[in-house]
Amino acid sequence: MINTFIGNLGHFMVILAFVSSLVTAYSYYQYTVVSEIEKATWRKFSRVFFYIHAVSAVSIAAVLFYIIYTFRFEYFYAYSHASKSLPVHYMISSFWEGQEGSFILWIFWDVILGLVLIHTNKSWEGPVMVVFSLVQAFLVSMILGVVIGDLKIGSSPFILLREVANAPIFEINPDFVPEDGTGLNPLLQNIWMVIHPPTLFLGYASTLVPFAYLMAGLWTGRFKEWIRPALPWTIFSALILGMGIIMGAYWAYVTLNFGGYWNWDPVENASFVPWLIIVASIHTMITFKKSSTALKTSIVLVTLQFILVLYATFLVRSGVLGDTSVHSFTDLGLSGQLLIYLFFFMFVAIYFSARSWNKIPTSEKEASVYSREFWIFIGATTLGLMAFQIILPTSIPVFNAIVEAFGGLSNMAPPADPVTFYTKFQLWFGVVLALLTAVGQFFWWKKMDKKELKNALATPYIISLLIAAVIITVAKVFNISYMVIVLAGTFTIVANSTILAKLLKKSTFKLAGGSLAHIGLGLILIGVMFSSGYSDVISINMSGLTYKKDWEDELNKENVLLWINKPLQMKDYEVVYRGRNKKLEGVPGYVSVNKLESTGNVNEAIALEDITKDGKTYYNKGDKVNIVLEENSYFEIEYYQDQELQFTLFPMSQPNPTMGLISSPDSKHFLQKDLYTHVSAINSYDDPEWSDGETFEASPGEQFHLGDYVTTFEGGEVLNEVEGVELQEGDVAVKAKLTVHDHDRNIPLDPIFLIRGNSVGKIPSINNDLGLKVQVDNISPETNKFSFKVNTYQKDYVVMKALVKPHINVLWIGTIIMLIGFGVAIYRRYDEFVKMRDKGLE
Repeated sequence: MINTFIGNLGHFMVILAFVSSLVTAYSYYQYTVVSEIEKATWRKFSRVFFYIHAVSAVSIAAVLFYIIYTFRFEYFYAYSHASKSLPVHYMISSFWEGQEGSFILWIFWDVILGLVLIHTNKSWEGPVMVVFSLVQAFLVSMILGVVIGDLKIGSSPFILLREVANAPIFEINPDFVPEDGTGLNPLLQNIWMVIHPPTLFLGYASTLVPFAYLMAGLWTGRFKEWIRPALPWTIFSALILGMGIIMGAYWAYVTLNFGGYWNWDPVENASFVPWLIIVASIHTMITFKKSSTALKTSIVLVTLQFILVLYATFLVRSGVLGDTSVHSFTDLGLSGQLLIYLFFFMFVAIYFSARSWNKIPTSEKEASVYSREFWIFIGATTLGLMAFQIILPTSIPVFNAIVEAFGGLSNMAPPADPVTFYTKFQLWFGVVLALLTAVGQFFWWKKMDKKELKNALATPYIISLLIAAVIITVAKVFNISYMVIVLAGTFTIVANSTILAKLLKKSTFKLAGGSLAHIGLGLILIGVMFSSGYSDVISINMSGLTYKKDWEDELNKENVLLWINKPLQMKDYEVVYRGRNKKLEGVPGYVSVNKLESTGNVNEAIALEDITKDGKTYYNKGDKVNIVLEENSYFEIEYYQDQELQFTLFPMSQPNPTMGLISSPDSKHFLQKDLYTHVSAINSYDDPEWSDGETFEASPGEQFHLGDYVTTFEGGEVLNEVEGVELQEGDVAVKAKLTVHDHDRNIPLDPIFLIRGNSVGKIPSINNDLGLKVQVDNISPETNKFSFKVNTYQKDYVVMKALVKPHINVLWIGTIIMLIGFGVAIYRRYDEFVKMRDKGLE
């Protein structure tokens, strides 16, 4: 039965959130401009309406999750993104898989940040919350779902399926509700997709805070004072958005099968570019705090970081990247609305900046080459160039769309090989940044002459040369470009470690944020160079087989075919494919599909034998078991060295009717490398086309061939009971015991021959892995021979790729250290702000 109340409630909350955000913006404006006598009343009124907005925004999220969690498939959003087969944590992912859900997530985070601002900084509350509330009004408008003639304002997540789907069933039965939804995109069925989007959107939302402080400062004439409260939030944005980007990279590494963590996809670029500008703005804001320079540069960068977040939103959600990115959303008709959102705040920022530009204080002091201000400015410029080099090619589809909108024709195309195109520039930018962070740290906000600089850098430089020489020699780095990267990365690690040691010696750890972040940068640079530049494919196709005609030559060369149970040498390893597995609720690890029989219900099976792990029995034979995402199969790949099992990997694959074969890799993590394995092609179990039967005769103890396998007929056994068959008096049931020898495995087949009066029944034994179906055709007591009929089809196999990612842990460790550095910096800057606020100076 259709429940329209819950959807109407959600839509009402959207309208309430929209109206209350506008009222909040107006009332906070009044609070800012009225006399001191009236301020208390307007502040109270403003806060009440922001609390109403907060409650309504949280209610929107709660209602949508309720619709998903209770499988209300009468609603289009639940039908499109959820299904009954999903566990709870993937239902959470379903919440933000769609555009509307991701906007609600963004709105939710802004509400949390707004509440924090209201209760931590009353001095700036009025003007900051005006900007905040206006942004919220624009965000809520994206989910309004109001249609006036040809004008559509927002896309509602609470629309009914029957209002969207043009299906005949709704003409017959308007109250029809589908039994199940289409489910979550298989690529998003990963634990990192539960935590990556909320983190990324918190990063997006947090860029509003420094922007709001900036606009408030320009509006109220506090041209310098906005820096202090905005700086901790800017660093917070760098930390959270950086964490979200890194989570996304790790998700790509463990989920996608391109063999890496960064593919320079336009959607990846769209989030990376604002982060680069955020980091640049942090450095210029710090420069102003210390030396009263770079204030105007900070204004430009803080504005740019927020505008770029809005531009990234437009790129990802307008559908303009549909032909160049696998991650972008389809266009919901919101492109115009997104552009209005973008241009409104861009023009507001330009207006206030231009109005105040001549009043903004500047320093006439010339930055010396031997000052840290100079080096930070060069570093910020480098970060800006990095962002510029990425955003221009990424925006080519936008440029083409603009040209076509004015009746022109543009043939510009994004880079054919984005990885090579971007990497050849970005790695060298990274080298420059590493060198700048190494040198800049030594100035410590004071000028140095040549002699002082030489003395300060001499020891770190010599140590860096020695360490780099060892790395280059041991790791056999013979490429000149890679040698430079190793040296630059080592130099920034050593130089910043020297500064860090001095800080720790003076017990001033809260000043160590910059050094830690820069050490992380050096490690990231070296980790990227090794893990990508020296990635080694070990699954080389030596058979000469072409697996698929539509595959490129490289794919056919870098994949190997593994028949079940048949070992194959693969460089240092001998690998064996052992079959398909499933995940069961409450059972650690994986369970062979041969131990399960589907009941026909979603994610449900019967245990064909006891399910035991490490001596503990989790299910007994005949028990019903719950499968975790039945459509996923985990392929057991054993790796041997010197005939000893070293480890087993379980890469996942799922045949998807719309997306083809969806594969997620599995990796063995070593200290110095990862061995990364993913499945490229699989054998289908569905509706096998059995060959015409062959007949064999055998006596107990005799061997013969079943297909490709030597098989021993162990003998017959009279049964007193047969599973699934009720034996009657006079019935005779005989089980033939066959053992199929497949390399190092002996696999039993037990067909049953049943005699009832003048009738016979034949219960075949089927092994899908081996592609064998055997039944007893006849028994001849006179000759003591059994006659077997054997049908065969393609035995099980996988085509897989394996590659070694050397020193990839250096990359992950570097990202963690960099994020810790940001965290330490946040603590320091917020502590400074609180002390000044408590003195009444904020």
